[in-house]
Amino acid sequence: MKTLIELYDERAIENVIGPETFRPQDVVYLCPSEIAQNRKMQNKLRHFFASRGLQIRLHFTECSMYKADTVYRQLQEIAAKYDDCTVDVTGGTDAALFGAGMFCQETGMPVFTYSRKRNKFYDINNASFADALPCKLEYKAEEFFRMAGGVMRTGRVDNKILSRYMDKYDVFFDVFLKHRRRWPDAITFLQRISQVDRELPIDLHVEGDFYQKGERGSRIKADVVLLEELQEIGFIHGLAVETEKRVSFDFTDLQIRTWLRDVGSVLELYMYKKCMESGIFRDVVSSAVVDWDGSRGHDSVSNEIDVVATRGVVPMFISCKATEVKTEALNELAILRDRFGGKGAKAVIATTENCNAAMRHRAAQLGIAVIDREEMERNEVPERLKIIMKVK
Repeated sequence: MKTLIELYDERAIENVIGPETFRPQDVVYLCPSEIAQNRKMQNKLRHFFASRGLQIRLHFTECSMYKADTVYRQLQEIAAKYDDCTVDVTGGTDAALFGAGMFCQETGMPVFTYSRKRNKFYDINNASFADALPCKLEYKAEEFFRMAGGVMRTGRVDNKILSRYMDKYDVFFDVFLKHRRRWPDAITFLQRISQVDRELPIDLHVEGDFYQKGERGSRIKADVVLLEELQEIGFIHGLAVETEKRVSFDFTDLQIRTWLRDVGSVLELYMYKKCMESGIFRDVVSSAVVDWDGSRGHDSVSNEIDVVATRGVVPMFISCKATEVKTEALNELAILRDRFGGKGAKAVIATTENCNAAMRHRAAQLGIAVIDREEMERNEVPERLKIIMKVK
């Protein structure tokens, strides 16, 4: 095969898995006008392949993907122009598949497809080289964003240093569970008492009033028991409390200071560790910020995904909620999964709140798995992740 013809799909993985596996000289994408006329998007796809070490010439042919006869005619023109063509029908619309089927049946051109369920390629017509061929590709988290035209940027966590704290995440989470109901207030207290002038370097030493300002004129008092437990697990030290008057202590380091000033970090770190403990993922990233088009412009769209884990060609997107799970959060997660992961991608809501029947039903409708507090308390999360990823 010298030329691979791809039926362009909105799901990015469908557009790259065939070319990367078979590595032809040329790839011709039959695509809608918004892609055929978008040089920026085309170049991003070229850069993706180059980053994976592939030297492939990409060509984009405009075609109505909803008219089978148009697809048929375009395939005739492509076959006349390029040598040794094969068609990949993994992606594309139903009409495009129908048009490609008619053309290949008449001409005998080789056709193959990819099965997500079996993770293998299959011969459809005269493509014995692809029959039952296992897909051995593996992608990192950032590569799923890049193949879709996005860019993954550094979020609130420097993932390079996370391994240094692996023995801290479970005990941190245990402290959180004991104080779960008061956790938002406790974090607000730590935020208030550790505020610093932006013009000055951050000081790990903290000293302030026993009562700090809360929301809407309220006052939040120091949770002495929580502070003592944070000292026991090594997150703070030098704790001194003058009840009803003053509190002082030192954060252990800048990273822990950041986590203790962010209400959601504890659950994200816990899920990050459970992904690592499962032993099934090639790449796990916490706090992944994705720019949808990588432009950094004022009108660019970006989202933060709490945890992204990848296995082979399947990504898992995890949203962590230490508060009530709302419908908007489920919808956003489903959109991100579909945009950057495709049909085979997994989405998970991890929550320490009670999950009512309505929320679980809505999550099921969107194909989102739910991991709740009971599973966390029973340390069942690593096994549950294996079930969601269908790993025995």
